[in-house]
Amino acid sequence: MDDTSLDLSSADEASARLGISRASLYAYVSRGLIRSFSSPHDPRQRLYAVEDVETLVERKARFRRPAVAAATALDWGLPVLETAIAQIKDGRLFYRGQDAIALARTATLEDTAKLLVGALHGDAFLEPSRIPAPLPGPAIGLHGFVAQAVRLLSEPAPKETRAAEVAAILRLMAAAATGSDPGIAPLHRHLALAWRASPQAADAIRRALVLCADHELSSSTFAVRVTASTGATLRHAVIAGLVALSGPYHGGMTERVRAFLDDPAKSPRPGLRHRLYPDGDPRGEALLENAPLLATDATTLKALTGTSGGRPGIDVALVMMERAYGLPSGAAFALFAIGRTAGWLAHAVEQRSQAALIRPRARYVAADEPPTRKPSP
Repeated sequence: MDDTSLDLSSADEASARLGISRASLYAYVSRGLIRSFSSPHDPRQRLYAVEDVETLVERKARFRRPAVAAATALDWGLPVLETAIAQIKDGRLFYRGQDAIALARTATLEDTAKLLVGALHGDAFLEPSRIPAPLPGPAIGLHGFVAQAVRLLSEPAPKETRAAEVAAILRLMAAAATGSDPGIAPLHRHLALAWRASPQAADAIRRALVLCADHELSSSTFAVRVTASTGATLRHAVIAGLVALSGPYHGGMTERVRAFLDDPAKSPRPGLRHRLYPDGDPRGEALLENAPLLATDATTLKALTGTSGGRPGIDVALVMMERAYGLPSGAAFALFAIGRTAGWLAHAVEQRSQAALIRPRARYVAADEPPTRKPSP
């Protein structure tokens, strides 16, 4: 983001707003909490992002009021649990300390699953698949895919090692989309073959799966962790995540994006802003790099980014990628779900290792008294 699009304040203004000294302000800058820029009028003067200052003001207010902090913790608020799996920091996404964008250049989903879950032996995905036959036909549309995946994940499962169970669940998710057993083939190749995609599209599918693998504590991942904390199986925890992902404000956003691209005049315009990425979601840009976008989509993307100053989010990028490579309609959501399963499994395993039930408290609010009605004449 160009600093000219930001509201900036002087050191005195920023310090006064925060109620701190200049030395503390500089400390916040050095820790990456507040962005600073050279003044266009005086190179010796530094200016500070008002947005970052206000974020810190709000955070300090929450700490001073514990009840408010607790009430807002589940709404983009304070962290509610610890994880070593993923981190979003300074506009970048990391998988166990590795930059996800860099990882997606060469890694497969299987590589990423081994990284995220941890403690999986090198041959974890080379063991024979145990997917029950016969399989139904492919299901790509959001609702059909979710129903088919839930059905496959609900089938009785044999006792397996963790590595075999992780591999089996990822393969079941892919099988829900293709209607066939992936065997030991890399999942991106299996999907590309089933969808009759080109080699270039197969590589884009690989990158999409890796870029979707985890995103810290998203709504679906939180659902997975809550479910896993009760002692539920990994398969059932993944079902919880999948159902949460299907909502229109989460992975189901891909359906809304597709409707907009098909007919912009009749569908709501998708936003490009993401609260965790002040400068835009880097995943979308990485996924669309060198993609042969449809001419209409390229024009729409240019208009969206030009007016908002943002970058395409993962939902927009997945749908544009689906259309660019001629993948089946609905492949965007399937890729999102299959990729995110790697992260769900990692979070479920991590949560179960903590042996702690996630059970937040609710603050009771009395319902209003019903209005008094006058007796009928």
